[in-house]
Amino acid sequence: MADKFEVQEEGEWATTTRRGNKIACCDCGLVHRIDFKIKNRGILYRTFRDNRSTGQVRRHMKKKRV
Repeated sequence: MADKFEVQEEGEWATTTRRGNKIACCDCGLVHRIDFKIKNRGILYRTFRDNRSTGQVRRHMKKKRV
């Protein structure tokens, strides 16, 4: 099953569930998983490259370009 991505306009604010968010580049299809944590000193985040989702997005992008 392919992951679903919410399409956003440039500069648009978004809400988050704080864990497991995925962000894909619309130009190259690279996908990162981003987790957020709220601490006293501010908002912390960490990112991980999601190779499987990147492959899925890029395969879909190739079909659209043909």
